[in-house]
Amino acid sequence: MHEPLLILYGSQTGCAEDVALRIGREARRRHFRPEIMAIDSIEKVPKTTRRLTRLPNIEYVVFVVATTGQGEEPDNMKQFWRFLLKKSIPVDALDRMRFTVFGLGDSSYAKFNYPARKLYRRLLQLGAQCFYDRGEGDDQHYLGIDGTLDPWLGGLWSTLLGLHPRPEGYEPIPDTVRPEPTYRVQVQEGYASEPTAPAVHDDRDATTGNQDGPVPPRYGVPIPMRLTCNKRITSPEHFQDVRHVELVRDAARYPWALTYRPGDVATLTPRNLPDEVDSFLALMGWQDQADQPLTVTPHEAWVHLPVALRRPVTLRMLFTTHFDIYSVPRRSFFEMLAYFTTDEQETDKLREFCSAEGQDDLYAYSHRVRRTIVEVLGDFHSYRIPLDYLFDVFPDIRPRSFSIASSLARNPDSLQLTVAIVDYRTRMSTPRRGVCTKWLATLRPEADLTLLVTIKPGTMNLPASPATPLIMVGPGTGVAPMRSFIQERVERQKAPDNVLFFGCRGKTRDYLYADEWADLAARGMLQVHAAFSRDQDRKVYVQELIRAQGEQLWPLINERKAVIVVSGNANRMPEDVKAAFTDLVARWGDYSPQGAANYILLLEKTKRYQEECWY
Repeated sequence: MHEPLLILYGSQTGCAEDVALRIGREARRRHFRPEIMAIDSIEKVPKTTRRLTRLPNIEYVVFVVATTGQGEEPDNMKQFWRFLLKKSIPVDALDRMRFTVFGLGDSSYAKFNYPARKLYRRLLQLGAQCFYDRGEGDDQHYLGIDGTLDPWLGGLWSTLLGLHPRPEGYEPIPDTVRPEPTYRVQVQEGYASEPTAPAVHDDRDATTGNQDGPVPPRYGVPIPMRLTCNKRITSPEHFQDVRHVELVRDAARYPWALTYRPGDVATLTPRNLPDEVDSFLALMGWQDQADQPLTVTPHEAWVHLPVALRRPVTLRMLFTTHFDIYSVPRRSFFEMLAYFTTDEQETDKLREFCSAEGQDDLYAYSHRVRRTIVEVLGDFHSYRIPLDYLFDVFPDIRPRSFSIASSLARNPDSLQLTVAIVDYRTRMSTPRRGVCTKWLATLRPEADLTLLVTIKPGTMNLPASPATPLIMVGPGTGVAPMRSFIQERVERQKAPDNVLFFGCRGKTRDYLYADEWADLAARGMLQVHAAFSRDQDRKVYVQELIRAQGEQLWPLINERKAVIVVSGNANRMPEDVKAAFTDLVARWGDYSPQGAANYILLLEKTKRYQEECWY
């Protein structure tokens, strides 16, 4: 038996990957041979290749696709999606492939599950056959994504087992039976010296990998960079610590010119703090073996082993650089932990958290208060996790993305970031702190640190012509990409028609880069409209200033074809700002409400209204 089943995920925050891993575990229980990987990993082909290489030879594929931003595909799907859209691919290229798709989205957004729907249609256009109905998870379901996923998976296995009936002796393995581990973790005998963690946060050598001629590719190559500035730019009495971070190319390790565009994004992979790792190892009773060399090998031949694990590691290294023990656990964590508890009440409680009926309790216990994995492990006491199961229990630390807040026109060989340190309170006694930002806040320029930074394209672009006006809306740290646009427009393009709407709480507390904006305004290169929501009795937000400036903005938009870019928190701001521009069009353009909405929709389709927002 053991028919192969390829499971491909497009994941931005790890949720889709977690679903893919769950499908893989359930596939093994039904005696399939799952192979799980990011979607972009399936077609690693040169740009000159004009055909699909592997997919046409695979019979069954399950795609799990998240939605990010305003209906965009996840980063680890973008390359594959662009390739799949090539007109040179024959319309029957995938006629031997059978597939299904499960999307993860939120029905409160207009482009609900948009990437999953686009992928589904494109696969059908290329001749693939859908063997099981597409599923759509919805965060708005009262049980969350699982409210749709659980019944969808039930139907998936019924369909696959109908297509491939199991003979006697191959009945599904019950959920109460512990699955086999993904990897084997063993003590490295006779190792001459203690493994040392890499000095930078990646396992590739950026000076030798992924090169094509004298200049490396712009995107996807880890670039060694030195931290030269990490200073707070909000007032000391303000509750929010926002940092201005500057990173300079390490010329000794990366001799090529730094290249990025305004609007691009930099990614960093954080580490857990040493004292927190020490506390965790003590909690788990692993202090004595924390620095013992270990080898990691796949348990099954079709399992991929990451490059970073192909050399000896230690528990201290793994829990410093690999496992995200201070994240809020997903359902899969509770599912796996239940296999290692010896107390019957604890096992029952963990399994209840994994049931559809227990989702309200799980939300109240974990998600509402943002309880971390470490805190969950402190609440339960009867577990003993074997080393072989570390990679099945603990999630990976994921890279964090930050909009670049500078332009090479003003800052050659460096990039700058605007980072809000995540630190807030819930009903838990200990403040909640962001894994990446608390690590970043500890870094000191005088320590001569080298970090690996990967640059990826953003979703917003400058107007093609410097003569085109640019209207920017960037409240809070959403001003970061706007700063890169402004620097490029002023320093390189000498373009004066720049309008910035910025929002914060107070003029003296968190008006980011205020001196820069004042200088540019005095030079006639920038019009800035700042909304200070707490400096007066009535709260004022950027959308109100947009309406107030409608008479000035309308000729820029309608006659001079201005480009509008919006960046910041994705909760309410993007919709409120879009509503303000719609009202502006209706009033000053004399459009009906529907006509104004259609006008803004046309701007979106022609890339004259662009958004890059995040949670």
